Amino acid sequence: MIPSVNNTGSKTFGLLKYLYDTGKYEDHTDPHLVASFDGMSPDPSRHPNATLKDLQQLLDQPVMALPKHARPAKHVWHTSVRATADDRILSDEEWGEIARRIVAATGIDPGDGQPGCRWAAVRHADDHIHIVATLVCEDGTRPDDFRSGKRAQAECRLIEKELGLHQVTPGDGTAAQRPTSAERYKAERQGRDRTAREELRESVRRAVAGATGEEEFFDRLAAAGLLIRKRFAPSGDLLGYKVALPDDRNKDGEPVFYPGARLAPDLSLPRIRERWSAGHHDQDVVPAGPKDRTAPGGPSVARRRTAAAAWQAVLVIEDGDDAVAAAHIASAGEVLDALAKTSAAHTRAQLREAAFVFERASRSHVRAVRGHDRALRRAARDLVRGGPALGRGEDGATTAMAIDMLFFLITAAAHWHAKKGHAQQAAAARQAAEHLRAAYQLAAAQPLGALYQRGRHLGRPLIQRQTTVLREALPELAEQILAEPGWYALAATLTDAETAGHDPAGLLADAAAGRELGTAESVSDVLVWRLRRAAGLPADTSTMGSGAPQSDESAHRTGRQASRRSGSRRGRR
Repeated sequence: MIPSVNNTGSKTFGLLKYLYDTGKYEDHTDPHLVASFDGMSPDPSRHPNATLKDLQQLLDQPVMALPKHARPAKHVWHTSVRATADDRILSDEEWGEIARRIVAATGIDPGDGQPGCRWAAVRHADDHIHIVATLVCEDGTRPDDFRSGKRAQAECRLIEKELGLHQVTPGDGTAAQRPTSAERYKAERQGRDRTAREELRESVRRAVAGATGEEEFFDRLAAAGLLIRKRFAPSGDLLGYKVALPDDRNKDGEPVFYPGARLAPDLSLPRIRERWSAGHHDQDVVPAGPKDRTAPGGPSVARRRTAAAAWQAVLVIEDGDDAVAAAHIASAGEVLDALAKTSAAHTRAQLREAAFVFERASRSHVRAVRGHDRALRRAARDLVRGGPALGRGEDGATTAMAIDMLFFLITAAAHWHAKKGHAQQAAAARQAAEHLRAAYQLAAAQPLGALYQRGRHLGRPLIQRQTTVLREALPELAEQILAEPGWYALAATLTDAETAGHDPAGLLADAAAGRELGTAESVSDVLVWRLRRAAGLPADTSTMGSGAPQSDESAHRTGRQASRRSGSRRGRR
């Protein structure tokens, strides 16, 4: 159950007119009162002689009784209380009791003989009510409604338990502002999947992802088609900005602008500048990878660098300082935004959803110390500058590689938030991980299918050799991996690594040391991508050779060479 408190209104009649209007809003069906301060307020939809004006005058009476100079300019308190999608439909009586508990908990009408405000609760849809109150008590005093939003949240947590409703994860005040009811209804009328506020938040986050300064940031906003207004000091210094969608207009036909801070706390100009002002850290530089065989600066190179940066970030989040870990988690959001923006159509929807829900996990009360997250921010920049990736070939395969590593990064972020007690952030990260899992399955199907076929056609002696390597390097995981369908893709990868001159047992041991394998649906899939990245092997093998079985003589020769390398490695240890 989600309350959304707004106590800055000035026109009681205008709000009531909106709540009772059934002509413009599809979900405004049968609006009616379910409760009020005295239980006898006139209901314009039930009493034939009652009007909206009657109800407005009744609610405003304590305000109008004050001398004109003593009346508060913003005297209208308003909250919606919404059930979640999986809750049962509540009765009018239940909603009425919820309204009475909310106004008592927030100090609007505390009861027990204390002075209270006049209020009314209107239900115009199955899943929510609106409570309207005027912020002057019957004795002319102001109510004690300090932090009424948090008090409403706390009461809703109790109501959920008592009524057996879905228990919403409590927040910590770092979430972005939710769209208002009016914004949601406007989006529905316009046929938008998301409100203008949500679309703008996503567009601004994408513009921030990997940007290096104000000029690039504002150029990206303009390229996305947004209207931009900048706020300058008398000295000419830029103080802030706000943005609007070209087709989102108010009743006067003017664009509806949102300041960055109203989109999300970390999208104000000062907070964005923190990302740009971070110092250079040599230890954060991530190499493109050994023997990188792709064109410099292309989408596939960017995705390999993203996988490498994500791997480093996993270690930092697990073992690093909290402020540095928070910075890496925030930058992970930039990487997701950049990847969603540049990936092929068949993965874009799931990646976009992952970025959208992870936005909530990118902020907490642990203030991020920027600078050490430079590798992730550079990965986001490389993704954007590398341009759109194809859904096939090396682009498509390295997209699967990057998503695979990002899945573990986001999972590590979920664990970190859970340990810190950040319930909403942990839930958002877990939800993002599920979208990444779905995107990975789409991206990996073709390249892993090609590797699987190559592995199935390897000669028996070579398969036996790779089985021995696996059991030597990962004795505790070997039987699980051998039972997975992905084993053949891993066997083909081990063969490619041997052919390229690497020690497959050493690569396997290093790859498995990356931890987080317990959350993988297929350990062999994870090892395939870690080995191919570490060894600089092509991610896409669909055009490699004929896939014919290797001869027994060639298999034995490759095995003898690998055995000598493995023996030499053990001797050095």
